[in-house]
Amino acid sequence: MHNRCGIALSFALALASSPVVAQEAEAASEEAAAFDWSIELRLRGERTVNIPGRVDDIERMRSALRAGFIYDPGNGWEFGATAKLAAGDDDNDDNRRNNDNEESNGAALDELYAAYHFSADGRLQLGKTGMPLVLSPLLWDRDLRPFGASIDYTHGVRDFDALHVTAGYFAGDHLYGDESRIAALQIGYGWMEGAETGFSTFLSYLDFDDLDVLAREGLGRTNRRIAGRLLSDYELLDLQLIGRTRVFEAPLVARLDLVRNYGADDLRDGGRFSLVWGDADRDGGWELGYAYQRAQRDAVLAAFAEDDWWFHSFAHGYMPWVAYGFGPHLSLQATAFLERRDGIEAYTERYLLDLRSRW
Repeated sequence: MHNRCGIALSFALALASSPVVAQEAEAASEEAAAFDWSIELRLRGERTVNIPGRVDDIERMRSALRAGFIYDPGNGWEFGATAKLAAGDDDNDDNRRNNDNEESNGAALDELYAAYHFSADGRLQLGKTGMPLVLSPLLWDRDLRPFGASIDYTHGVRDFDALHVTAGYFAGDHLYGDESRIAALQIGYGWMEGAETGFSTFLSYLDFDDLDVLAREGLGRTNRRIAGRLLSDYELLDLQLIGRTRVFEAPLVARLDLVRNYGADDLRDGGRFSLVWGDADRDGGWELGYAYQRAQRDAVLAAFAEDDWWFHSFAHGYMPWVAYGFGPHLSLQATAFLERRDGIEAYTERYLLDLRSRW
């Protein structure tokens, strides 16, 4: 209890001081316009119950601080670096059994990269940062930061459409000395991208390799394993269909994601549908969302799927949420997960409450 109070107090003090930090960063930015500073704070409360094979429930608080900068010298180059601090009232030794993709306590380098804009439409990038492909939580956890090289190219078509191509090769850089490698290619097309109503589609291919350490260190999770190794290979073909419009003066976005693992002989298909009204982080105000997710056991590589879901594959579930943005810098979100593992009748229930501040 004392640890929880300390975490909450530390977060509150940091949150209270963040406007001052932001004002100082903005003043420094005026003197050196090439620097763009960012600070992100998150406090999360969690309760997870009815976990298969366990008699204990999970009740914990976790906090994370990311602080970094982007430097643009104005000659086509861009450099970025971000540090991350995490603190929670649980122990890092429990992260494996809790299916976490990040340690609960510690400090780490979150991002360090260099990018070169070789044209108005093209970008080369090298280093450790977020995955440059557009992927849903079914395939990829947005908190993960692989290390690698990528190229992005966007070409305008007609007046409002755009063709997108992204390719890259990455080290997964997951927990516990992971040695995984990821080759990725994505082709996308957006109709009426600059308008309120439009449609986009993305076709992606991801080939995961060198997964022995990952499986041996307990990150195989719900994927099938034999003699300490993953039974299937993971060569994912993913199709996303995304439509957007405005309803009651707020954005409405529908997304369908379908995936097949061509490295598996069976149990290889997955899908996700989501519908989101509003954008609490960007626009403020209310946000309402709902997602349904179904993944067969080897449809996706469970180690890299979004860890907000308790089951990363081998299950289906529902995710309703409501969020409120108090302005451009502060939002609060309540999320529920009702998930059922294949072959089990009972639902695992997870409830999250997230307070986020960004500057």
